[in-house]
Amino acid sequence: QVQLVESGGGLVQAGESLTLSCVASRIFNGVPNWGWYRQGPGNERELVATITSVGDTTYADSVKGRFTISRDNAKNVVYLLMASLKPEDTTVYYCNANGQTVWGEYDYWGKGTQVIVAS
Repeated sequence: QVQLVESGGGLVQAGESLTLSCVASRIFNGVPNWGWYRQGPGNERELVATITSVGDTTYADSVKGRFTISRDNAKNVVYLLMASLKPEDTTVYYCNANGQTVWGEYDYWGKGTQVIVAS
């Protein structure tokens, strides 16, 4: 079992930046697809950004041009640079790692990190 641990959340003012990190407890067998999602109380979990095993990225329309996802395969970590933050970005952010090995598929989630953007 792999544990994903997010960090970097906190309280910032609108317009400021934060960088979230998510580190895996052990090395994956191959390069995973990584993703950042967010979910507020009573809301469905929504995709924020993903980066595939080959480096292709996707972003939610609401964060395009403001957020950047990146990874360090050697360190088994994925980042989410969040710039020009808005109050509506306030919620809990979750990290996901998924992929496939010869033993089957895997899909891991972190426990989340809270981001609060004050207006």
